[in-house]
Amino acid sequence: MPYTVNCSILLTDLPLHERPAAARAAGFDGVELWWPFATSTPAADEVDAFVRAIRDAGVQLTGLNFNAGDMPGGDRGLVSWPARSAELRENLDVVTEIGERTGCRAFNALYGNRVAGEDPAAQDALGAENLALAARAVARIGGTVLLEPVSGADAYPLRTSGDVVAVLDRVRDEHGATNLGLLLDVYHLAVNGADVEAEMSAYRDRIAHVQIADAPGRGAPGSGELPIRRWIEDLRAGGYTGPIGLEYKTADPDPFAWLPRAERAAR
Repeated sequence: MPYTVNCSILLTDLPLHERPAAARAAGFDGVELWWPFATSTPAADEVDAFVRAIRDAGVQLTGLNFNAGDMPGGDRGLVSWPARSAELRENLDVVTEIGERTGCRAFNALYGNRVAGEDPAAQDALGAENLALAARAVARIGGTVLLEPVSGADAYPLRTSGDVVAVLDRVRDEHGATNLGLLLDVYHLAVNGADVEAEMSAYRDRIAHVQIADAPGRGAPGSGELPIRRWIEDLRAGGYTGPIGLEYKTADPDPFAWLPRAERAAR
């Protein structure tokens, strides 16, 4: 499965439950989403409707975020947020259930912003504990927890792949959890000023998922200045076999015009 469409940021002119089918109609086999519910513990009928939309579309759910809070409002995850840690923990079994029902095995845990009045060291200790709990939950279905650097949120402390890997190592060393990996988002890294090619080389064996968007602007590949095609070829040559997540914004009538249809799916 060469590419997977992030239906939380693409095809947004359609209702959420229609987007997986639209991705399939555009020639893709896979979709991924941010947390698609208003709370950590949605009602059973809401979960059923979501799972049904994925199944009816005939696509594979390749990635799902844990509840990350109010993303449009500036939240960037609950993992290290003391006041909302309980919500994150309540979310774990729901995410795992959705993964079991859809075959999804990759789950993105946004780390969370620094919180005024909270000790950063205490936040990091909580973050490691919660990541270990998340890893333990999805391990029941053979899942992997993803962690990523993020741009555009000054209070988010993970800016580079090295920042993420240090957290992953802490979770492994302190809690024994190993089913975690780096989500390499080339857009976030580039905007943060990282040397993307150097990070790809240094952390190649830690990459568990890849997402792309061009910069500046977070548009489709070819709309900015990043050599995304070359980076994808490098990742593939280096052994990355997972899907490439399309997590960009565009107002183009055909949001996938840059990618020939024959390259979108494994068929």
